[in-house]
Amino acid sequence: MNQIRPTSPDLARYRADFPILGQTVHGKPLVYLDSAASAQKPEAVIAAMVHTMRAQYANVHRGLHALSEAATEAYEQTRDVVARFLNAPDRAEIVFTRNSTEAINLVAHSYGALLKPGQAVLISEMEHHANIVPWQMLRDRAGIALRVCPITDAGELDLDALEAQLADGRVGLVALTHMSNVLGTITPARRIADLAHRYGARVLFDGSQAVVHQTVDVQAIDADFYVFTGHKLYGPTGIGVLWGRHALLDAMPPFLGGGDMIDTVTLARATWARVPHKFEAGTPPIIEAAGLTAAIFYLQAIGQDAIAAHEAALTDHALTRLAEIPGLDVIGRARHRGGVVSFTLAGVHAHDIATLLDRQGIAVRAGHHCAEPLMHRLGLGSTARASFALYTTHQEIDALVAGLHRVRALFA
Repeated sequence: MNQIRPTSPDLARYRADFPILGQTVHGKPLVYLDSAASAQKPEAVIAAMVHTMRAQYANVHRGLHALSEAATEAYEQTRDVVARFLNAPDRAEIVFTRNSTEAINLVAHSYGALLKPGQAVLISEMEHHANIVPWQMLRDRAGIALRVCPITDAGELDLDALEAQLADGRVGLVALTHMSNVLGTITPARRIADLAHRYGARVLFDGSQAVVHQTVDVQAIDADFYVFTGHKLYGPTGIGVLWGRHALLDAMPPFLGGGDMIDTVTLARATWARVPHKFEAGTPPIIEAAGLTAAIFYLQAIGQDAIAAHEAALTDHALTRLAEIPGLDVIGRARHRGGVVSFTLAGVHAHDIATLLDRQGIAVRAGHHCAEPLMHRLGLGSTARASFALYTTHQEIDALVAGLHRVRALFA
């Protein structure tokens, strides 16, 4: 297996693949620790998208000319690449969306239409708003109950409470994060799926963070739906993925109506295309698909296990170094976690932390991280968050710690 060591030539070479990392901010070398919000893009992704626009651009699925056929072949290759990436059993189970948020909304609208009044959707206290609001909207329009599984003080899913909420057999769908964007908690996906299926529920995982930090095999975790977004996976914005079991997708009504998702149209009625095209109305993300293919190929060339090991070492180093700062409190102590660390600093608002770090060239995120219910559960208004990627170095974490010491000194 490849390894990425803190001082290895490989890490320097990988960093060089990301042109944006070479710039300065406020006269200081950029230290980018906000990859959980959106990861930077390697040259391979940029080049693939430029090549598509320069040499291979046309609309897909609709043309008989050479450019359209080439564009269609490249676009559909992305579906094959993603299917292999997730170990999906059928390429037709890959539906392209704009992002994870749209993918979850698609399931809430279309699979939600198959749920019956009296059934429930079960989420958790640590969900991103993208995995809360669509289910609230479903509750309000269709009379579906919304249940919430608590988390422990360590920031882990309370599996006993999860099972208790499933026990009456009324939950139709469990929709949970695979990795928290605030706590870094990695949830036990296979165990969750086993519990859900035992009580007759389907399960959706929001993999927006998890798919970046570990290998995901949808068959091994026995999911029913899985979503992720391209821009966190070193790919472009504007493209996301919904994977769903073919039988479920086939039974679901369309989400959006328009071109390319139809079989036939008259002024009286329309019939639908087969899965996955039934869910891909209008001109799809053609250029973005090229970027997503390039991003996945780039990650696979390095090795996802190597990247995961590197990020685990970074996280351990960050937790050790941050513990040295008086008054700093790391939020969440899950046993299994990815490269996301949220924290507070006594006497300093998270927004002030982020602003003052930015003056030192260090980019972190501050706020509620689109997880207000989790903040309420933790008794917090906001946190600062540092998040790591394959290009993050131990020296950048040391720079963060030094920067936080300076911030603390200003408020002493």
